[in-house]
Formats: sequence, C-alpha cells, structure tokens
Amino acid sequence: MEKQNKIRVAVIGYGNIGKYAVEALEAAPDMEIAGIVRRAGSENCPREISDYAVVRDISELDSVDVAILATPTRSVEEHALRCLELGINTVDSFDIHGLIVDLRRSLDSAAKDHGAVSIISAGWDPGSDSVVRTLIEGLAPKGLTYTNFGPGRSMGHSVCARSKKGVRDALSMTIPVGEGIHRRMVYVELEDGVSLEEVTKEIKSDVYFASDETHVFQVESVDALNDVGHGVNLVRKGVSGQTHNQLFEFNMKINNPALTAQVLVNAARATMRQQPGAYTMIEIPVIDYLPGDREELIRHLV
Repeated sequence: MEKQNKIRVAVIGYGNIGKYAVEALEAAPDMEIAGIVRRAGSENCPREISDYAVVRDISELDSVDVAILATPTRSVEEHALRCLELGINTVDSFDIHGLIVDLRRSLDSAAKDHGAVSIISAGWDPGSDSVVRTLIEGLAPKGLTYTNFGPGRSMGHSVCARSKKGVRDALSMTIPVGEGIHRRMVYVELEDGVSLEEVTKEIKSDVYFASDETHVFQVESVDALNDVGHGVNLVRKGVSGQTHNQLFEFNMKINNPALTAQVLVNAARATMRQQPGAYTMIEIPVIDYLPGDREELIRHLV
C-alpha cells in the first residue's frame, strides 16, 4: 500500500497501552502514526517516540483519521467527544461492562452529528472475548457461558485502585474461582499517614470491585510484584438445535497491554469501513479488523 493511502492514526496517552499501541502501529502495513498526545507534550519526551509529532492536544496534529484512546476508562468519553467533534474517528478500551450501553448511546449521537465513527470497548475483554462469546452463543443458543479471567493483572482495576486518595501505587490481580466468579487481590503502596482501612473501604465500594470478593493488602513495593501477564478461559455448555451436551472452550495467556493495543489498532482499521455512528466489536464484520485485500482474506480464511 502506498504511503499516501495509509490510515493516519494518533495515540492519545502514552502509558502501558499507548506504548504498545505505537509498536503495533509501527508493525501495521496499512497505517502510519500521525502523532502522540501527552499531557506533557514534547517535554521529557521518551526517546522511542522522538521522531513523531508529540503534542498536548489532538488539534495540533495534521490529517488524523483515527485516534486511539490509550487513556483510563473514566476519561474515555471526554476524549472521544473531543475527537468526534473534530470529525476524527475513535477507538477505546472502556472496560466497565455495566456502562457500555450508556457510552455507546452518547458517542453514537456525537459520531453521527460529525460524520465520524467510534468503536468502543475494543480491548480483549470487553472486546475480542465478546466476539468469541457471541459466536459460541450462536453455536449453542441455549446454555451457559462462563468467562474466567486470570490469574493476572487487571489494568483497569489497578488504575482504579491507584486513583484513590493516599494510594501511591496499586496492583490488582484477578484470581479465577470458577464458573465466572473472581477474587480481586489488591496490593497498595500508601502515602505516609494514610489508613489502610479507609483505602480498602473506598476500593471495595467502587463499581470496579463492588461485585467481586476483594482483598486489599498494604505492601512496600508494588513494582516488586508487578507482572502484566493475564489470561482467560471461556467456556460454553449448551444445546445446538435440540442436541444437548455441546461444549466449547477458548483459552489464552497474554501480555495484557500488548493485546489490548493490538485490538485497538485492529479496531482503528475497522472504523474506516463503517458508516457514522458508535459500535461495539460484536457489531463489526470480523474481516474489517484485518489488513489486506478482501477476496484474498476470504480465500485464505474461509
């Protein structure tokens, strides 16, 4: 593909996901990096992105087709609305499952008003796992699906715990108990004089943790415990037509931010193939996530 036809993608945020998003974009044959948006702009710019335009606001970049929002979940809507108002497509990895429909409604209206496209909750769960759940539910329409995460570090839960007053750093580990039930093990570094009891209360009352058994521990160094590995075991047992005992299972062990970034890049590509509006990943034809000629993909994959 000629350079002038490449999809120009901006990355907003340069934390764990942002760094891996840049790497995934560099490897994508049909994309180029339009620039990176950081709160600090080009100040103290990491060496690995010094060859790109690094700015404080998306409006400072030229000819952006899509913005990857590598930001905390709770700031996704704000950043997405800003980009959509400029006619820039967006993708994000919003991960509060119970609020996804509300976000879709909000961004769908803004995207249609400005002729843009937004693909939301485009991580691996919600995201690519959602596509797997959709497929296997179609294969066995009557039955039960269990999604068992981990053991591994949850980025969204860790960011949430880290945001609590008095928490210097935090790590939230997801431990599968079975049948879709999980235990959250949260390790926190606290500022001097901060009460572990109060921090625990704040964490457990947050929507991220309220539905799961959660344990909070104070540690001297979160970094000494940190591992970005994660995984999932997804199982459905059900009925195909009138035939019982159909069993489907999907497993993966992953680097969490690297896979999230790859899914975001795939979704960024897919935004260029949709009509204006907001979508979740299960609403998009899966072929739209892949680069290359459509007929060649069909020949290869079907």
